[in-house]
Amino acid sequence: MSGLQHPVESGRNGGHVSSRSWWIYRGTGQPLTDIRLGDILPPPPGWRDFDGGPVLPPVPAENAESDRRLGAVSRATPRQDAHDIDMINTALLLRRPLLVTGRPGIGKSTLAYLVARELGLGRVLHWGITSRSTLRSGLYEYDAIGRAQASLGRGRPGLPVPVQATGSGAEDGAGGARIGDFVRLGPLGTALLPYELPRVLLIDELDKSDIDLPSDLLHVLENGSYDIPELVRARHQEGEARVFTDDPDQTVTVTDGRVKCRAFPFIVITSNGERQFPPAFLRRCVRLDVSPPREDQLAAMIAAHFRDQGGRPDAMIRQFMERSRENGGLATDQLLNAIFLRTAGVREDDEAWGELLDALWRELSGAP
Repeated sequence: MSGLQHPVESGRNGGHVSSRSWWIYRGTGQPLTDIRLGDILPPPPGWRDFDGGPVLPPVPAENAESDRRLGAVSRATPRQDAHDIDMINTALLLRRPLLVTGRPGIGKSTLAYLVARELGLGRVLHWGITSRSTLRSGLYEYDAIGRAQASLGRGRPGLPVPVQATGSGAEDGAGGARIGDFVRLGPLGTALLPYELPRVLLIDELDKSDIDLPSDLLHVLENGSYDIPELVRARHQEGEARVFTDDPDQTVTVTDGRVKCRAFPFIVITSNGERQFPPAFLRRCVRLDVSPPREDQLAAMIAAHFRDQGGRPDAMIRQFMERSRENGGLATDQLLNAIFLRTAGVREDDEAWGELLDALWRELSGAP
């Protein structure tokens, strides 16, 4: 860890504090260079140490998606607040989920992409929660109808081309389809595969879920493992099943229907604070209440997304922050929308500009 540089950055209350010597994630917006995360990340606590295998290699980054959400990498990016970085590193070191709360639109979900980019943890897995989300949908999906049709020798529109069986194993009829061909791991299920380095998983807006989902997650998050019953039942005929993952066009081998992680994933769970979670769930998470972005952070965000436009719209940023305070909080993309219109040629002295700004910066409560 001695090779890391630790410049000074702004604190939560506007002061300045030095970087902590124990920080792995530094909140600079700069990817680690000439440093391998596996060499500087301390071992987990004994009660969070998992031994799944065989170990899978790191997954490449999805740069287009990262740039879309974060903008281009810029050395002018200011640090996050020290308190936020403390909590992110605490979750990373303890191998615990990070429960991020705050009003809508202030950048809770972007934390997952910031960590993945800086630490080189590859593509972010995204599980968007709805009222219909279940633990099983996050872990895996099993296409029972597709398997039944394949066993009868009939194809099904949209079914992936079956993996051809080699050697002995459980085949389901025409084309040599095997049971693993009809299993696809979900975002949570993929994150818990035995990767060499932690995968980053974003569980977005958990407060939209059915009331039981947070409690249902406890066993999986505590044990870092899960079973796929359909593969467990077939393990005597097909001990090793090749299944699809949540990463595009990727497959992995699951042995005896059981998945167990090696490096516990870095999990960011976001909540808009619309409901209370069970105490048993909360005590297993590191909790972070995100503050609205500062003026310099908003300026850096604009520079990252509009790097070729030149200039820094300080007046508009201050106007946005004032309007945000008046309206009970605005989302950062509402500012980006206004900046884009300006770059598209809409002038501030245009007679329609005031009306456009009122429409773009309308309060999020839905009031007319």
